[in-house]
Amino acid sequence: MVQTRACLWKQNLSYWRNPEYNAIRFFFTLVTSLMFGTIFWRIGGKTGKQQDLMNAMGSMFAVVLFIGMNNATTVQPVVDVERTVFYREKAAGMYSALPYAFAQVLIEIPYVFLQALLYGVSVYAMMDFKWQAAKFFWFLFFMIFIFLYYTFYGMMVVSLTPNAHIATIVSSAFYSIWMLFCGFLIPRKKIPVWWRWYYWGSPVAWTLYGLIVSQYGDVTDQMSRADGTTETVKEFLRNYFGFRHSFLGATTGVTVGWSILFAFAIKTLNFQNR
Repeated sequence: MVQTRACLWKQNLSYWRNPEYNAIRFFFTLVTSLMFGTIFWRIGGKTGKQQDLMNAMGSMFAVVLFIGMNNATTVQPVVDVERTVFYREKAAGMYSALPYAFAQVLIEIPYVFLQALLYGVSVYAMMDFKWQAAKFFWFLFFMIFIFLYYTFYGMMVVSLTPNAHIATIVSSAFYSIWMLFCGFLIPRKKIPVWWRWYYWGSPVAWTLYGLIVSQYGDVTDQMSRADGTTETVKEFLRNYFGFRHSFLGATTGVTVGWSILFAFAIKTLNFQNR
């Protein structure tokens, strides 16, 4: 506990004295929220047509792509510099890896919470999602954990690689795979069965599932499909994407689990180990 407090104090000062890192991600979040909010203006409440619903879902997919990847990329140079100091101080016997990794993860939480609040409130209002407390807090919850697990993933990849440049190359490969198998570009039911297992191994798939069903999974309004038929929004999500509102609890648990897994891996993985 003494080591954790010392490392947390150190990380707090390090982040406070590095305003460029936090300024960049807050500025990027603000610009992205304004861009998405104006592009998808008041589209969140429109569920009468299939295309309107797909546009709203596309905005959720895009935030994972833009802000999540930006968080992972911007944190890597910071962690790379901090890691050099950690190796020296650990070798001197000042503290062990666990309290350092715990402090490194913990210090990100308030910054990520503010980042998610900035994006969530502005976009939720501009896109005119249904103003229900439960739906809003579900939206905010998934925004927080999108930013968290991408940030922790960026940290984890730095632990696996010799420097931030290689970490950027390695992590970029997985961004594309996660997006491809997230269930939006290709619905899970249409993914070939020999690749469908990876759908459940994509963090983005679970988060997108939770975002969509928390907003639209219980909507019983009629919707016109592209082929001219009509069905409820709830039925469309179940028949086309395989999304069920009753699965919301499971998506919540797995999304939190991905964040914990990546956070734990920061302490466990080390590219120097052979």
